[in-house]
Amino acid sequence: MSNFKEETIWSNIALRILVNTASHPLEYAKVLIQIGYEPIPPRPTITVFGKPALALPNIFQYVKYIKTVDGYAGCYRGLVPKLCANAISALAFQKTSENITFANEPDKQIDEDDLSDSERRIRCINELLRDLASRIAAIVVSHPFDVITLRMMAQFVGGETKYNGLVRSIIQIYRQNGISGYFAGLVPRLIGNIASLILASTATYAINKYIIQDREMRSYTAASMTFVASAITYPFLVVSHCMAVNDCGLAAGYPPQMPLYGSWIHCWAHLAANNQLKRGNSVLWRYYTGPFIIINGTAVYVNKDNFHS
Repeated sequence: MSNFKEETIWSNIALRILVNTASHPLEYAKVLIQIGYEPIPPRPTITVFGKPALALPNIFQYVKYIKTVDGYAGCYRGLVPKLCANAISALAFQKTSENITFANEPDKQIDEDDLSDSERRIRCINELLRDLASRIAAIVVSHPFDVITLRMMAQFVGGETKYNGLVRSIIQIYRQNGISGYFAGLVPRLIGNIASLILASTATYAINKYIIQDREMRSYTAASMTFVASAITYPFLVVSHCMAVNDCGLAAGYPPQMPLYGSWIHCWAHLAANNQLKRGNSVLWRYYTGPFIIINGTAVYVNKDNFHS
């Protein structure tokens, strides 16, 4: 049984590595959008409601731009530390989850429909607590590698090479920010993940108990609520990524590209004031939200210093 569990863990890690490698160029472009880098000027367009607007490049056009500047290999900048972070996160989550038990926990072999209301509630609470502890452990131990990934990606903005190679990046972070640099952006990331888990878990439990009676339909509730919860807490991810890059010795983390933030709350307040907390959330239809004028029914971009999605 132990060998089977180990094989399952490593097969899951291998699958995650494959998926993350394939999707890395898209994630890379999304990170650059999240930290506010828009190298391609917006173009005039019309919204679905017929109003003139300015459109920013979609995620695929952004990846094409990265490939034009850095070549095909450049689209995979930051892949190695990202894979390390995913592997460490998966192992930490699995090991933590396996070692958390509850005295009052109902038998896992019993189907949920065969449990009483009190047993269902206990199972839901226990699973939530186990997932929270496991997720927190996974995030904390893997976060330094996520910081390295983000800073490697952010080098694209200024064309720097400070964060090249895993070991060199670890040393550079310590020189630039000390020990705290390895955990830059950790707090908003933890808050976002904790809030997302609580929202998804409680919503799933309530919907399955009071609204959906069909057993087959219930299997889709958790995935749906996880998606909704992730969308609601998305701003925490944007703030976390900005804080991981802020004041890191790269052009991407300094004015005029990004203000110097005193804390993640300062970062949140600044992004909220500029309607930027959701940037990168839409990958296909992206609109410029800064100042523009309308001439003869066409939107015209007027501020060439700063624009975001």
